[in-house]
This record gives sequence, C-alpha cells and structure tokens, in this order.
Amino acid sequence: MSNIIPDIKPAGRTRPAPLPPPKWSYHQVRKLIHLACFLVFLGLPFLNVMRFDLPRQRFYFAGYELGISEFSILFFTLLFLMFVIVAVALIYGRIYCGYLCPQTIFSEAAQWWEGRVARFVKMRWAGSAASVLKVRERIISLAGVFVASVFLAFVFISYFVEPGDLFQRLISLDVQTTGGVAGLIVTLFTFLDFAFVRQTFCTTVCPYGYLQGMLVDKNSLLVHYRDEEKSCIECKKCVRVCPMEIDIRDSPKQMECVHCGECIDACGEVLGRLGRPILIHYAWGETGAVMGNKSEKWYQRMGFRDTKRVALLFVLLFYFTGLMTALSMRHTVLVQFRADRGQHLYKIDSHGLVVNTYKAKMSNRGTEPAGVSFRIEGLPGAVIEPAGAVLVDAGAVVEQDVQILVAPGSRQDVTHVKITARAMPGRSETAFATTFLSPPAAGKGTAK
Repeated sequence: MSNIIPDIKPAGRTRPAPLPPPKWSYHQVRKLIHLACFLVFLGLPFLNVMRFDLPRQRFYFAGYELGISEFSILFFTLLFLMFVIVAVALIYGRIYCGYLCPQTIFSEAAQWWEGRVARFVKMRWAGSAASVLKVRERIISLAGVFVASVFLAFVFISYFVEPGDLFQRLISLDVQTTGGVAGLIVTLFTFLDFAFVRQTFCTTVCPYGYLQGMLVDKNSLLVHYRDEEKSCIECKKCVRVCPMEIDIRDSPKQMECVHCGECIDACGEVLGRLGRPILIHYAWGETGAVMGNKSEKWYQRMGFRDTKRVALLFVLLFYFTGLMTALSMRHTVLVQFRADRGQHLYKIDSHGLVVNTYKAKMSNRGTEPAGVSFRIEGLPGAVIEPAGAVLVDAGAVVEQDVQILVAPGSRQDVTHVKITARAMPGRSETAFATTFLSPPAAGKGTAK
C-alpha cells in the first residue's frame, strides 16, 4: 500500500499548511517507560527493595527486612497495592496495560526482535530461497527468545530465592530442588508466552481487562476517536499500527484496547501533514475533555474529576500512612519476653537468693549482628543474668533463659516489675510488664 497521501484539496481552495511535528510521541514515551520498568524489574530483587525470600521466610520492602510473621505490615502492604491497582484502573483506564505491564513490554520486545532478525537474515542470505530464509528467521528468533526466557525466569525467581543461591542452581543445571524446578517451569512458560502467545494473553487470560470493564465510568481516561465533522480520510494507519489489531473508530471501550496511544501518533502524523486537526485523543470519558486541556483546573487534568476519585485518593493516603507508620514503629530486633512458671514459681539457689526464670526470644530481622541486654526496674537489689548482651546474628532467632536473683526479705509474694530489652545497634528498647514471685518471709527454703 502506498504511503503517498493524495491531494484532496477542493478546486479553488488553498490547502492548509502542514502542522509542525510534535516534540515527542506516545510511542517514544512508552518505550522510555518500558525501559525504566525493565530496569526496575531487574533491580528490585537484587537490591532487596521488594522481594519474598521463601527459604528464609523474609519479606524485603523499601529497605526493611520483615519476617513472614509480621502479618500486620504485610497486610497493610497488600491492601495499599490493591487500592493502587483499583485507583489506576478507575482514573487512568488501561494505561497500566499499555505502559507498565510486563506482558506488553516483553511481547513488544519479542516482536521487535523478530523484525530485526528478519532484516538480518534477508541481508545475510540474500540469495537464498524464501522458504530457507523463513526457517532461518524462525530458528534464530526462537533461540533469542529462549535465551531471554532463561534470563527473565532467573530474575523472576530471584524475587523468591536469594539471587546468589539461585545462580549456583542455574549453573549446576539443578532440576531437583524446588528452586530449580520452579526456574525450569517459569522458563518454559515464559518461552511459550513470548514466542507464541504474546498479546493473545491480554484478550483471553489476563483478568485485568475484565476488571477494568467493571471499574470504568464516565470520567475514566480512554483513547477516543472524535470526528463530528466526518473528516476522516480513511487512510487506516491507526488500524495498521495498532499492536492489538483493532479499529479504535469502532468503540473506545473495546477490551482489546490497551491505551498505548499508537493510533494517536499515527493519526497526528497523517493529518498533521495535511494541516488538519487530529481525530484520536486521550480523553476523560466519551464526552469529557481531552487530556491536557489547559482550561481545566490542575486536579482535573490529573484525573481527579469527581468526589469518588478524591475519596479514593484519601483512602490511598490513609493506607500509605498506616504502612509508613507501621514501618517506622518496627524494631529491627524483635524481643518476646515471658515468665517461665512451668516447673517452679520460684526457687532458692545455693546462696539463698530467690530466683525467678524467664524466657526471652530474640529475632534479628536486620542485616548485621545485634546485641540484646536486659535491665530490671521496680525490684531494688535485684541482679539479672545474663549480665552482658546476648549476641544475635543477622537473620537468626535466639532463645535465652533470663534469671532475676534477689536476696530474700520481708516483701510481698508478688512484686510487679518492668523488664526493658535494649538492642544495639539502633538503641531500640522494648519494655515488658511482668511479676517477680518470692516467699513471704526471709530464710532459706526449697524450690517451690
């Protein structure tokens, strides 16, 4: 099909001057965002920004190392991410699909790779038969996709297994342990997906498109074809460039549309050369303003166009605040402390001192060793053992018997005391209210 645009100016009328080309296109913006997303995908597990370490039962998030048992923080994290997904879908429609989704990013990368391979093969073996060229293209293309699939599977499994450990399994071709088997399965699925399925996944399997259909309303962002004056020249370039192979003129709410904006670029390029206004836009609903309309207020241009969206923003802020508060109040070393009354309420040692035993459980959730020391308040003359700090290695859990010893005397049977556990480095302190039991009268005795 020829790319030459026919001269369709009416007789006796001057053809409008071509419009200046835009400074940027949605295609360029998308590819830059795709690159940034790919770098983030690579960096998150290796920098421990966000990663589940299943063998060690740890969750790394925003520089914090959380234990799987820290359910409250994990709960806030998952709720916050859920509301982010809902907010993005409600306000910005399918923008995630076109700009941020790994399926879209890697599917388009696979298509780009196929195109490069096809051009290389035709230049390298220009005199070969078409069938031979086709076979060579397919072999080289699939080989490249397979290598990429191994790499992507390695990065994905690194979100759940420590990368160094996983690399050792990879180079040893481990297909026996859970990590090795998971890597093999993910590699296979990744290869089949990006070699054969690609965008078909978006229209048949992915639930996000169906979710978007339930969340969209009259103010959601969408790609909209507007041609009230019937000035479309039927060049159909918007159809040819669409990665989902749809005609945006049929409907702005087609489930296949991922809001990539490629049709907007195509329409602007063709009609711009004719000096005509573009017919396809990002718009806030089918009857709403075009995105970027400077006559609107700043918050409307950002998508907050009604009370529902403002309320959703406050919900996001609430959960984000709760998550940050929980993280800020979290201690790197978690100390649990309780009285051990299993065998004795108290006992008298060989020196005639009254002894109470307690159990301390210390979990170091940090990345460096820590020392935990104890002090007692509310019991004059008491001695606490161990007197020094208890060493807890990074990621380790240590259970320690703690004893409080005091000379017998005239005191109550039950004395309320406070035990403070101090962790270093960080100087975080955790206080525990407990009791010290002793005989009502001074003197030697036997264990009770």
